[in-house]
Amino acid sequence: MNDTPITHPFAEPPGPGEAREVAEGILWARLPLPMRLDHVNVFALAEADGWTLVDTGLDWSRGREALAALRKGPLGGRPIRRVVLTHHHPDHVGQLGALAAEGAEVLATRIAWLTARMLTLDPQDRPAPEAIEFRRRAGVSGAALDLYATTRPFNFADCVAPMPLGFTALEEGMVLTLGGRRWTVHLGEGHAPAHATLWCASVGDGAGAGTGSGTGLALVGDQILATISPNIGVYPTEPGADPLGGWLESCRRLAVPAAADPLVLPGHHLPFRGAATRLRQLIENHEHALDRVMAALAERPRPAAALFDALFRRPIGEAEAGLALVEAVAHVNHLHRLGAISPEETAGGTLWHPQVSAWRQTEMRATA
Repeated sequence: MNDTPITHPFAEPPGPGEAREVAEGILWARLPLPMRLDHVNVFALAEADGWTLVDTGLDWSRGREALAALRKGPLGGRPIRRVVLTHHHPDHVGQLGALAAEGAEVLATRIAWLTARMLTLDPQDRPAPEAIEFRRRAGVSGAALDLYATTRPFNFADCVAPMPLGFTALEEGMVLTLGGRRWTVHLGEGHAPAHATLWCASVGDGAGAGTGSGTGLALVGDQILATISPNIGVYPTEPGADPLGGWLESCRRLAVPAAADPLVLPGHHLPFRGAATRLRQLIENHEHALDRVMAALAERPRPAAALFDALFRRPIGEAEAGLALVEAVAHVNHLHRLGAISPEETAGGTLWHPQVSAWRQTEMRATA
């Protein structure tokens, strides 16, 4: 990967109800979120008969108001003809249902559509027994586990409108014509399964005008973010999964289209250039995290929930504990998949033991 610096051609985001043109015929807007990460980016691509919208924001009162203002104002009241979903997370898929009900075509990967639809149809008043056992095995115990077991869990249906029945599947290598440009679909893994990213490489398509020295555009959702590392998590639905392995493989594979230094249009924060550099940083961040986990386990075997200090090197508050836990499990699962650690099942959870004496020197480290 090259060392092109990370730059932000647009220093300020659009304000509420506003949109900013980031390339000819492509508008960038933000919709609010009721959390620490307080916004999600959406992008509108001008079509002859309306707009293509990339992602939809969360289905909640302020989100609906903001999308309505965007459609009435910067989008000029023209219809949204299609919606492209980058992945199934609620801040990206929340308002899809209403747009589809108006007749918008839905484009999503099959896994993203199926996952979002499944989760909206599966509300729960209490965590499933498998979810409680997942936390216990990860090392959550005592009052924390009791509280989790009796608390209503997060439900997609609380902030995602009912999903439409029909969609058009996005697949690796598919070429789409959107907003007068040709986009190639490349799928990522790790943050969300079958996460769609769209890459437009041709300057002749108007992708380079006024946006810096690189060529092309990339609509990447949360697969590549400039200033934060997307959460990589394991969940009770697939407790033995290795999303970190998929994430690292995706970062290396996406470095090929990223080498052209497109203007990256991400799901959060500012558009940027320097995607290849950022991908290298993301790989290195997780490699260093794996080093720290191995060092901690060399001191003493411990469960995933006891690895927060090693992984994050900062205090983890109650609001962040859930995401921190699933990311900790992702790191131990990856090390287990590589054969670097092994589990010991105990009453207090799964303790992880190192199986290699020199992690940095092993061949497995090169593929981590």
